Amino acid sequence: MKEKEEERLNNMKQIENKLHEEGFEYICGIDEAGRGPLAGPVVVASVIMPKDSMIEGINDSKKVSEKKREKLYSQILEEAIAYGVGIIDQNEIDEINILNATKKGLTNSLKELKIKPDLILVDALHDINTLQIPYKSIIKGDAKIYSIAAASIIAKVTRDRIMKQWASVYPQYGFEAHKGYGTAKHIAAIKEYGLCPLHRTSFTKKFI
Repeated sequence: MKEKEEERLNNMKQIENKLHEEGFEYICGIDEAGRGPLAGPVVVASVIMPKDSMIEGINDSKKVSEKKREKLYSQILEEAIAYGVGIIDQNEIDEINILNATKKGLTNSLKELKIKPDLILVDALHDINTLQIPYKSIIKGDAKIYSIAAASIIAKVTRDRIMKQWASVYPQYGFEAHKGYGTAKHIAAIKEYGLCPLHRTSFTKKFI
């Protein structure tokens, strides 16, 4: 590993290292993917990484290429002490709104963990049900905190795979390319073909 990358990762781990020194053993990072798209689920991932984990390339998923994310996804799951994923589909998003759906996905992801965390670090969410586990909300945590960045990659890869599977069912929308986000091509397809069951009606009313 190059010295610059090692320094970057050490910077991302400063807060977690300090918390470990304070006696927190199992620190869980949480992040989501898919709050903004016009179609598909929101996915929330929780992950507990080993104290000494230093996976080269871990970063906010938005700063990592799709090919690199796939590789990192495998490495993260191989190293993780525990991880969980919560998936809330488009129908429930329409019913309870995207913020509440994200919060529910977070709680569901925690229920999937095989080990109970001592502390949760979450990217910019408040008033959440963490099953009585203490948490800290960190603005732009996916770019600052190692375990949150790892969670962001798990969430993003999981969601992208779901959207690629749906692309074969609804090929006219091009989900494999934009993953449900509101690109010009996606909006044009909505206007031409209307909505499919994967679309969030609360997000797409203005396009039909």
